Amino acid sequence: IVTANKALPAGGRSWAAVPAAAMIPPADSLLKYDTPVLVSRNPEKRSPKARPLKVSPQQPGPSSPVPQPPKTKLPSNICVPDPTKQAEEILNAILPPREWVENTQLWIQQVSSTPSTRMDVVHLQEQLDLKLQQRQARETGICPVRRELYSQCFDELIREVTINCAERGLLLLRVRDEIRMTIAAYQTLYESSVAFGMRKALQAEQGKSDMERKIAELESEKRDLERQVNEQKAKCEATEKRETERRQVEEKKHNEEIQFLKRTNQQLKAQLEGIIAPKK
Repeated sequence: IVTANKALPAGGRSWAAVPAAAMIPPADSLLKYDTPVLVSRNPEKRSPKARPLKVSPQQPGPSSPVPQPPKTKLPSNICVPDPTKQAEEILNAILPPREWVENTQLWIQQVSSTPSTRMDVVHLQEQLDLKLQQRQARETGICPVRRELYSQCFDELIREVTINCAERGLLLLRVRDEIRMTIAAYQTLYESSVAFGMRKALQAEQGKSDMERKIAELESEKRDLERQVNEQKAKCEATEKRETERRQVEEKKHNEEIQFLKRTNQQLKAQLEGIIAPKK
């Protein structure tokens, strides 16, 4: 049984993550693909209309009795690489083919290896603008739709460059992977920041309830202390009033005693003067 490729297609979805019975044909993408090829699940029951997965360019057979030119025999230890086949292999490595199951039949669609012209690039730009407008992508800020479409557009540019120069395509692949890694790092940082903020919010909420309970306890203690202060003030006022009255009574008695002693002194002085005067 042929299983789906686990590589991500141009749209950023993993077709292998979906069950085979639920898989549907992939959505339209800015990345140019070849015609889908039907792949049989069982080699013994291959569909007669099924096309092979990879078709190597072969020379057509002779249609006339004209003899073919003699082929030069190369040594067995020398292998001449096929530029077209090498470009296709690089394309399949950079942009893996996408696969899906439809009506219990496995279909595969490889990236197109046809060179692009200037009109293709202009058409790609028009399609990008059209899809951005159709899918209502935001012009500024974080927008997953805009990111997906620009990712597809960049993959198409990588495909076009790789066909002409595989080295430039591989270098662009490194640039794309670096950009994706940076975006993934920022996304991880954002998610961790959100999680940290949520934890802090929960801790603040929990701390708020603790502080509210502590405030209620302190307010109750404050009321008790105020009641005690009022009681002590009342006791103090009663004591001051009682002591003031007692002091007044004591002062009155003291004044009366002083007046009594003064009168007694005056009487004693008068008696003493009366006794002294006849003797003279």
